[in-house]
Amino acid sequence: MRIITRKRLEDAARHYAKAAPTIRHWHAVASRAVWTNLVDVRQTFPHADQVKVASGRTVTVFNLTNACRLITAIHYNRRCIYILHVLTHAEYDRDAWKGTL
Repeated sequence: MRIITRKRLEDAARHYAKAAPTIRHWHAVASRAVWTNLVDVRQTFPHADQVKVASGRTVTVFNLTNACRLITAIHYNRRCIYILHVLTHAEYDRDAWKGTL
């Protein structure tokens, strides 16, 4: 899968230093993956979930660590993963991010 954009992941790794190894691992695994649907994603990352946001879009959320969540838009037909947000669990739980998508 093509990751768009890796810079957001690198910024998150700097900002959330404890999560940096997990972020890098996620990138390494996801960039080599060939996913065609959520079932494929869950074979690699069992705790991945789809979440519907206010705009009606569906995003895929990865639980990176006990402290961080990665929110993505996966376009299976294009084999692209768009990095939307990397948030702490507290930021994620406030749901404010849903209004930005």
